[in-house]
Amino acid sequence: MDINLARTFLEVVASGSFVTAAERLNLTQTAVSARIRTLEEQLGRRLFVRNKAGARLTPSGQQFRRYATGLIQMWERARQQVALPPGRAAVMSVGAELSLWSPLLSDWLIWMRQESPNIALHAEVDTPQRLLDRVQDGALDLALLYSPEQRPELVIELLIEEQLVLVSTEQQSGQQPRLDDYIYVDWGATFAANHQVAFPELSNPAVFVTLGPLALTYLLTVGGTGYFRMSAVQQYLASGRLHRVPQAPVFSHSVYLVYSTRGEGDLIDRIREGLRDCASRD
Repeated sequence: MDINLARTFLEVVASGSFVTAAERLNLTQTAVSARIRTLEEQLGRRLFVRNKAGARLTPSGQQFRRYATGLIQMWERARQQVALPPGRAAVMSVGAELSLWSPLLSDWLIWMRQESPNIALHAEVDTPQRLLDRVQDGALDLALLYSPEQRPELVIELLIEEQLVLVSTEQQSGQQPRLDDYIYVDWGATFAANHQVAFPELSNPAVFVTLGPLALTYLLTVGGTGYFRMSAVQQYLASGRLHRVPQAPVFSHSVYLVYSTRGEGDLIDRIREGLRDCASRD
């Protein structure tokens, strides 16, 4: 079977729509429909019921789903192992959200070089959705994410209990930030919901930044107030460059490991060992 048929099938499952799947795969809707039709002909079963709301799996589609995931994972693992560089015993692939590459992912790469020099490494930074997709299809062994969604056959494991704290370049007497110097950092949907409840008057800030390190550089340069990871601002709090805003709410923003139940246990354990060691030192 063409592996692209399985990929297309899983993309339709994930998106719930032939149209959206076509956009994600950079294909026409006709091409996606043709692939699914070919797959259904090969299996002799109808896999989707299409309606105005999108596409839902038939009982046969539900059955095939786990086999499609397994097929792609086996293919990705075989492709990586066959392409091993000379002198390497295996390859490990890890992905992370953009704001997690430094220092966690970079420290892990250094740790692996020191502790397991015979292992080839593949690291990438991408969006949470893409990272989950790549773990699910076997292209990544493990991903580092802040708020991963639950998916079948994926394990979600807490790595770091991170906190978001409200800090300012000036000492403040109250918990209410000033709108004119507030920097809103996009820490995801959960943070946005909690932030709206705590500070409804700050829903339209003058400065909106999607990347924590960028926002912190801006804050330290021009001044202001915003929510940041405690681990990122701790040194500036200690030196007096930043100050905690008193009585301001603290929001959870923990880091999780995500890996497949079908992954190779020894490799996953080695990755987890390294990441936990690096996380304990940050």
